Amino acid sequence: MNGAELTLERSAWAAKAAIRSYGLGVRIHCPICKTVLENAPDDFGPRPFCSARCKLVDLGNWFNESYRIPTAERPEDKDDEFGPS
Repeated sequence: MNGAELTLERSAWAAKAAIRSYGLGVRIHCPICKTVLENAPDDFGPRPFCSARCKLVDLGNWFNESYRIPTAERPEDKDDEFGPS
């Protein structure tokens, strides 16, 4: 480990120690209900959501196909196939 990596590691350790000792935590912006949690613990369970409920709502959105991942592909049409049928 070189000097820069060691300094960076010590800085990260010092920041985590300050968070624990001063009660500072992470700010979480819930993507479902838009709630902002101030000073949440670093190991907050439902993160990036504010609660288990919002986490389950998001999972339900994926299962119901409410979210779409865009692609550059077009739907295939039978009329666009090459060659005689």
